[in-house]
Amino acid sequence: MPMMLKVNGQKRSLSLDTRTTLLDALREHLHLTGTKKGCDHGQCGACTVLVNGKRINSCLSLAIMHDGDEITTIEGLGTPDKLHPMQAAFVKHDGYQCGYCTPGQICSAVAVLEEIARGVPSHVQDDLTAAPRATNMEMRERMSGNICRCGAYSNIADAMAEVAGGMG
Repeated sequence: MPMMLKVNGQKRSLSLDTRTTLLDALREHLHLTGTKKGCDHGQCGACTVLVNGKRINSCLSLAIMHDGDEITTIEGLGTPDKLHPMQAAFVKHDGYQCGYCTPGQICSAVAVLEEIARGVPSHVQDDLTAAPRATNMEMRERMSGNICRCGAYSNIADAMAEVAGGMG
């Protein structure tokens, strides 16, 4: 089936089997291998990308469902010469060890801070009528779908706190 995705700012035309996941379209058809295939069941978050600014597990979503959508992968957040603030904070705070989960962690972390800025409530908020704040507990709750086997969670939280502090 023919389709078009706007990936990292570029329109990309594809002809895919309707059963192709967004993850496989990105990795196998567009050769954007930054997004990782971890569990392939939506449990680890290694495949997290941004679709129209919202984070999703790309292994659980069919590519055809995103015809015309804007997709941002880790490759689209920054470049080696001009890192996204979250990428720079992950480097500064050693928010990675083996690095396998890092692209999904960074995409999710970017989206988490945007969710908080937009006032999207979470399960750990005491008062759902109040705007959420980028507290350590709030950010950790929102990142709970992203697994790091190396255990770099404290460093990831430090990186997110640095970027959140620079937002407000």
